[in-house]
Amino acid sequence: MRGPDRRTVLGGLAATLAAPRIARAATVRDGAGREIAIPVRVERAFPAGPPAAITLYTLAPDLLLGWPRANRAEEREFLLPGIGDRPEVGRITGRGNSANLEAVLGLKPDLIVDAGSTGRTYVELAMRVQEQTGIPYALLDGRFEQIPASYRILGQLAGRGERAETLARWCETAMATIKGRIATIPGEKRPSVYYARGPRGLETGLGGSINVETLSFLGARNVAAETPGSGLANVSLEQILSWDPEVIVTIDPAFADGVASDPAWANVRAVRDRRVHLSPKLPFGWVDFPPSVNRMIGLWWLAKLLYPAQFPEDIRPLAREFHTLFYQVTPTDAQLDRVLAGRG
Repeated sequence: MRGPDRRTVLGGLAATLAAPRIARAATVRDGAGREIAIPVRVERAFPAGPPAAITLYTLAPDLLLGWPRANRAEEREFLLPGIGDRPEVGRITGRGNSANLEAVLGLKPDLIVDAGSTGRTYVELAMRVQEQTGIPYALLDGRFEQIPASYRILGQLAGRGERAETLARWCETAMATIKGRIATIPGEKRPSVYYARGPRGLETGLGGSINVETLSFLGARNVAAETPGSGLANVSLEQILSWDPEVIVTIDPAFADGVASDPAWANVRAVRDRRVHLSPKLPFGWVDFPPSVNRMIGLWWLAKLLYPAQFPEDIRPLAREFHTLFYQVTPTDAQLDRVLAGRG
C-alpha cells in the first residue's frame, strides 16, 4: 500500500490542534505494540481506512463518524439506518488517501483507528499524528488471525469491552472449529485453487497476499503461491492452464458469467468440472476487500466449497447469524438469496 504524504497530512496544523483528550492513567498496547493512552471518553471515532471502518461499525456503530467511501444503496440495505449512510470522510492511509488531517480535526474525533499494516511507515504516521494532535491513534494488526485481538484492543479504547469480547469469541470459535475439521485432511486431498480477479480473471493474489489469507488459513493450495511476490499480480492464461486449478474463486460477476462459454478457458479443470464460484460481497466482500472481519463469514463459505464433506451445514443460518451479530441487521430470506448469489 502507498504511504500517505506527511506534508499534506501534517502541514498547517499548529493553529488548529485540539486539546489533548487522553487519560494518562491507563494504557493499552495496540497492534503494533505501541502504548496508547485510553481516552477519557470516546463519542466520535475516525476510521483511517476501510478495514478500520468495518471494525468500528461492527463494534460500536454509534461512534463511527463516517466512511472512507460512501456506501452504495445495495450495501446500505444491510447496514443500520442512519449509520450505513453516514457521509464519506476520506481516508488518511493506504491507496487513494484523500483526507488531510485538518479536515479530520474538523470532525472532532476522540479516537483515530487504522487497521492493516503495522509496518514502519504506518507506525511513524500514527506516532506523528498522535503527538501533534493529542488524539489517540490506534494501529490495529490487519492480519486475518489477529481479528480477535484487534477487537479486544479497540474494545478497551472505546469503552466497549463486553461487546468486543463477544465478537472476538465468535471469531475465535469459528476459526478453531474450521481448523479442527480440516486438520486431518492430507495435503494431497486439499484442492488447488486459483483466485481470479478482474473481468478477464487474469489478476490473482500471490503467496502471502492479504487478498488470499482465508484460502491460506484453510490450507488450500493456492496455485500462485510460489510465484515471487506477496501482493496482487497479473498472470497469463497460459500460466493458468499450466497450473490447471481444481477450483476457481472469483469476485467478478462478469468473469463468473462468461468463463464457462469462453473457449480459451475450456481446458482448465475447474471450468470443465463447473467449480467456478462467485464470492458474495454484500455489504462487504466475503473473501477479499476490504480485508476486515467481513471475511469471517467468507471463511465458512470457502470451507464448504473446498471441503463439502467436512462442512455439511447450510450456510444460510450461519450468514444470518453473522449479519445479525456483526452488522446488527437481520437479513430476510430474499436478501440472503441476493447476498449468496454474489450480485451486489
